[in-house]
Amino acid sequence: QVQLVESGGGLVQAGASLRLSCAASGHIFETNTAGWFRQAPGKEREFVAAIRWSGGRTLYADSVKGRFTISRDNAPITVYLQMNSLKPEDTAVYYCAAGPFQTIPTLYQYWGQGTQVTVSS
Repeated sequence: QVQLVESGGGLVQAGASLRLSCAASGHIFETNTAGWFRQAPGKEREFVAAIRWSGGRTLYADSVKGRFTISRDNAPITVYLQMNSLKPEDTAVYYCAAGPFQTIPTLYQYWGQGTQVTVSS
C-alpha cells in the first residue's frame, strides 16, 4: 500500500505562485513514478506532471510546461509541484498519484485525497 497526502492548495490571483506538496509513505517503490493530475468541475481528470521516484526524468503537460516544476525530496519522501504564473484555467482539484511513468490517470494505482487550487482573474 501507498499513502499520499497533498497540501498547499488555496485561492490566489492570476499571475501568482503556489507550491503543492505530496507526502508519500508505504511501499512507494511498488510503483516507479509520482504524478500530479487535476480535475476541474465538469471535466475529466488530466495529467499535469510526473517524476520518477528515482529522480531525474520528468514529464509535463503542454499546458503547464515552462510554468510548473515537479521535484522530490527523499527524507521524508515528498513530491512538490511549484506552480508559477497561474491562470484562471489552472483552477481545479489537484491530485497526487503513484504509478507508472505515464500520462493516463487510470494507469495510476494510488491516489491522494486532492487539494483545491483556485485562481481568480
